[in-house]
Amino acid sequence: QVQLVESGGGLVQAGGSLRLSCAASGSIFAINAMGWYRQAPGQQRELVAVITSGGTANYADSVKGRFTISRDNAENTVYLQMNSLKPEDTAVYYCNAVEVVAGGYEYDRWGQGTQVTVSS
Repeated sequence: QVQLVESGGGLVQAGGSLRLSCAASGSIFAINAMGWYRQAPGQQRELVAVITSGGTANYADSVKGRFTISRDNAENTVYLQMNSLKPEDTAVYYCNAVEVVAGGYEYDRWGQGTQVTVSS
């Protein structure tokens, strides 16, 4: 089973930048899409950005032009570069990976989450 470990969260002023990293480890057969979700207090978890194994990325409208997702397939790592941060970006950010096991079955795997706080 794939384990995901996130890093890079923290406190930043509005307009600042942060870079999140998420490394997958364990017995990895294959990983399809990897992505980032976030959950603010009292709100549902929402998609921030996702990237396929081929490098195609999609973003939530709220972060387009400010956030960039990338991945290193050799290292099984996904990154989220967050620029021009706003207070409304404050949330716990979760890494997600679609793990493929022998036989072609897919499983959603989640990291433990990392807090991002943007002060005004």
